[in-house]
Amino acid sequence: MKHICKAAAVALAALSIASCNKNQFTVEGQIAGAKDSVLYFENVGLEGINVLDSVKLSEAGDFSFSQDATTAPEFYRLRIADQIINVSIDSTETVQVKGQYPEMASNYTISGSDNCEKIRELALKQMDLQSKAIALQSNTELGIVKANDSIQTLIEAYKNEVKRDYIYKEPYKAYAYFALFQAIGNYLIFNPRTNKEDIKAFAAVATSWDTYYPHAERGQNLHNIAIEGMKNQRIVDAKNADIQIDASKVQQAGVLDIQLLDNKGQMRSLTNLKGQVVLLDFHIFAMENSPARIIQLRELYNKYHAQGLEIFQVSLDPDEHFWKQQTAALPWISVRDEDGVNSQRLMLYNVQSVPDFFIIDRGNNLVKRAAQIADLETEIKNLL
Repeated sequence: MKHICKAAAVALAALSIASCNKNQFTVEGQIAGAKDSVLYFENVGLEGINVLDSVKLSEAGDFSFSQDATTAPEFYRLRIADQIINVSIDSTETVQVKGQYPEMASNYTISGSDNCEKIRELALKQMDLQSKAIALQSNTELGIVKANDSIQTLIEAYKNEVKRDYIYKEPYKAYAYFALFQAIGNYLIFNPRTNKEDIKAFAAVATSWDTYYPHAERGQNLHNIAIEGMKNQRIVDAKNADIQIDASKVQQAGVLDIQLLDNKGQMRSLTNLKGQVVLLDFHIFAMENSPARIIQLRELYNKYHAQGLEIFQVSLDPDEHFWKQQTAALPWISVRDEDGVNSQRLMLYNVQSVPDFFIIDRGNNLVKRAAQIADLETEIKNLL
C-alpha cells in the first residue's frame, strides 16, 4: 500500500510539473562568438526594464530561458552589453534565436514566432533609417536646411511603409505595437503628442487591443495615449501656431526664431542677435556630462565673446528651479523650453539627441550643426 501511495505521489508530482511547464514559454538558442559574456533575459515593461534571468555563455553559446506565460502579448529582450534582440511572446511558445556577437543586434535569425520575425524586420529597418539619417546629418556638402529636409523625407517614407505593411495590416499583433514605439536616438518616430496621423496609428492599435485583449494593461495604456493625443491636439496646434515658420523671416534671417524667457524672466529672441556669431546650444543640465560641457562652453565664451561670440542656450530640463540654480552664474543667454524633450523647437531644428548645437553667422544664417563640425573653435574663429 505504501509503495502504491508513493508511486501515486510521484505520478502526481510529475503531472504537476508537466502542467506548470505547459503554462510557460521558452526562448532558447545560441549566440556565437560570445564566450564568457553574460547574456541577460529582460522584460521590457511599461514601468521599465527588469532582468528576469541571465547566463554566462560557454564557447558554444547555448542558452535557454523559460518564464510564465501571460494572457496578452508581452515584450522581452536578450542583451549582451549594448547589443539587444527584441522578442515578443503571446503564448506558451518556444522561440529559437541564433546570433553572432558582437553585432548580434543586427546579425541574428529567429524562428518559432511570426511576431518575433516581424519585430526583427522592423529593427533592421529602423537601424537602416538611423544610419541614413546620420549620414545626411554628417554630410558637410549639404546645408542645414537640405539635410533636415532630406531626413524628414526619409522618416515620412519610413512611417508610411511601416503603417501600411505592419501597423494597419494587423493592428492586433504585438509587432504593430512594437512599431509604434520605435525611435531614432531619444525621439519616437511616431509621436502621438504632435502628429494627427500618428494619433490615428496609435488609435488603430489601441482599438484592436481593446477587442482582442480587453484587460491587458498595454492595451489600456495605448488607449489612454490615443485619447490624450486627441484631447491635446488643439493645444498642440495652438503652440505650433506660436512658432510657425515665417517664410519671409527665414529668407531674411536664414534661421528659425526661438523666443523664450531667460533665467531672469526676460524674453529673449534668437533673431535679435543678428550681427553676432551665435552658438545655439540645446542642453539638459541634469545630464551627467553637463558640468564638463559647461566648462568647455565657458572657455569658448571667455575667449571669443569680446570678438562677437554669443551663446544662446536652450535648456530642456523639466525642473525650472533646478535650471535657474544651474544657470545663475552663467554669463551667456540661458532660456528654458518648458516642453522639454517634446518641444516643437527640437523638431524644427531636427534635434535627434541632446546635447546638440548649431553655429549661426553674423547675418543670422545657420551655418553648420554639431555633426558637421570637426573643430568647434576653428569654425567660430573663421566666422568672427
